[in-house]
Amino acid sequence: MFQKITLLTLILIAVSCQKKESVEKDKIKIADWIIGNWENKSAEGILTENWQKLNDSTFNASSYYIKGKDTLHFETIVLAQKGETLTYFATVKGQNEDKAVAFASSAESDKQLVFENPKHDYPQKITYTKNADNTLTAEISGNLQGKPSSEKFVMTKK
Repeated sequence: MFQKITLLTLILIAVSCQKKESVEKDKIKIADWIIGNWENKSAEGILTENWQKLNDSTFNASSYYIKGKDTLHFETIVLAQKGETLTYFATVKGQNEDKAVAFASSAESDKQLVFENPKHDYPQKITYTKNADNTLTAEISGNLQGKPSSEKFVMTKK
């Protein structure tokens, strides 16, 4: 009898671990549409984000803003799935001692990803929206120096 209970317990543990791993991997799959090279050209310069899939639970990107021959902004981004939590980690060169700032997912779908960190100075919210015309809109928003602020960038997939 003890052997049957032990065997049943081991089977239940194995099944529950497999289900958890499946949930973990499935949650980030909803963001697959962000993978690729994205670009926004304007009179002010060129904003580029290059997203790659590292593995079943992690995507990474490099984002840079170039005006002429000058790189005005550079950051690395990691989108990581741990357990049932999707987190966006942004590391901006020259800010926050070059340490990553975490933004927890507050909403995700096959058309939109929303990440928030109300304690961050600016932005407090980062949103990616998939558009129908092979573009996405990246928006940063929150309070900047006590006033509501928002910036949108429509980027085309290359």
